[in-house]
Amino acid sequence: MKKSLLDTDTLSFYLKGAPAVVNRAREYVEQLGRLDFSIITYYEIRRGLLYAKAQQKAEQFEKMAAASCVWPLNVAESREAAEICARLWLKGTPLDDADILIAGIALANDLVLVTNNERHFRRIEGLRLDNWLTR
Repeated sequence: MKKSLLDTDTLSFYLKGAPAVVNRAREYVEQLGRLDFSIITYYEIRRGLLYAKAQQKAEQFEKMAAASCVWPLNVAESREAAEICARLWLKGTPLDDADILIAGIALANDLVLVTNNERHFRRIEGLRLDNWLTR
């Protein structure tokens, strides 16, 4: 299994117990020892849990995050994201900043992006995708 970065939608499916995603995550952890997701995904998940006033789930998420690799957003990742953004703007097919930043982290670190949102991410040249919900 290739080192992969879980997109926010995939991590949400995992946290909700979607069987296909939970099974693939289990295989991934068995092979690589931890889950991998970005600081952007961390922010989006935590924000949603706090907004929903789901304190117990937020605490469980914090424990899971502590056992995972939360990939940062540094200069290399930001540079990659800016290039993605500019290319998409010039084509007239922009994406939201969170998706672009997540893709920048994946590309800068040679990670496969695991997402159910393939329609959006397919537009990003060179980005490798996987979908744990459907395959």
